Amino acid sequence: MPVSADLAKQLDKAYEEKSVAEVLDSPVAALSGVSEGDAEKLEAAFGIKTVRDLGTNKYFRLAAALAEVDALAK
Repeated sequence: MPVSADLAKQLDKAYEEKSVAEVLDSPVAALSGVSEGDAEKLEAAFGIKTVRDLGTNKYFRLAAALAEVDALAK
């Protein structure tokens, strides 16, 4: 099922016209608000190099799930 979303505000300008698959395979600095320095720290700490790595990282997924459980409990 095709999905359409306006990601312009969430991505750096160079990545705004890329497909979701291309963005997922891009460096995490493609995300608006994530600097090259942030990306280096994510790689050093967690081995995260791409947006896909960030989205599938077990620690980030667990934190997101816990936050969602908490939000639903309120």
